[in-house]
Amino acid sequence: MNALLFAGQGSQYVGMIRELAGEFPQAQTRIIQADDILGFSLSSICYDGPVETLKETRYTQPALFVHEAILVDLLKDKILFEAVAGHSLGEYSALYAAGVLGFEDALKLVALRGELMFRAGEDKPGTMLAIIGLADEVVNDICLNLNGNGGIIVAANYNSPGQVVVSGSAEFLREHIATFKKAGARMVTELPVSGAFHSPLLESAKERLAEAIHSTKFNNSSKNVYCNISAQPEKEADELRKSLIEQLVSPVRWTETMVNMQSAGISNFIEIGPGKVLQGLVKRTLTGAIFSGFDTVSDIHKIV
Repeated sequence: MNALLFAGQGSQYVGMIRELAGEFPQAQTRIIQADDILGFSLSSICYDGPVETLKETRYTQPALFVHEAILVDLLKDKILFEAVAGHSLGEYSALYAAGVLGFEDALKLVALRGELMFRAGEDKPGTMLAIIGLADEVVNDICLNLNGNGGIIVAANYNSPGQVVVSGSAEFLREHIATFKKAGARMVTELPVSGAFHSPLLESAKERLAEAIHSTKFNNSSKNVYCNISAQPEKEADELRKSLIEQLVSPVRWTETMVNMQSAGISNFIEIGPGKVLQGLVKRTLTGAIFSGFDTVSDIHKIV
């Protein structure tokens, strides 16, 4: 069985979408539609940057969603798939691929999410650290011992065995980089993000986003959607809505998601979108899995 995977922030690059829009009329139509919906030129930011602008979460998130949605449009009749999963922001693309959200509704939610997360980062400065080489349980224990003792620190992304991202108060996290190293981490790296994503510091953003999600039409899914907050498959619209709301302040359980998908009989994992981050996580997490990706025009031509 096949599953489609959709990446989140960190996979963007200057020049994304340009080649697709130049080759496929439907891709050009989508990016023009996106510019109109958003009220600013997302296309110019994707095509020409600068990279500092594209890295701002309020622009990164719409850019990634539109790129991934365009690929879904181009591939939906070419690839059979039984399940979808998206990493953080990628969950919106997964819901689009599964027919839960329409393009305009999804893009409006993504744009609002990006703006709210950007503002939350300004109001309550936060950051994220990638912890390499520690077991999940060790990272969890460190966070539990430190959290609330002068700042917020929580596990945000369980990406693969030995790779966990923690999130929280900016200066507090920086002060405790040495704590993770002393516990045996091979590497501790601060990520280039504008806030403490998937942490309680985004609670104010969650409230505003929840209002918009509740007023947006969600359909029941035609495919199994493996949700970030539970790592379990879901199809019911109301449950997918609730999951998307809680996702903003809850950890992304990606390692569990990959394991559960393979246990359910999925053997072929296809990353849809920029880069190869998720293919790398599949390789590090699963034994015997097949993985591939679609990002560029040359990728599309391999199957179309």
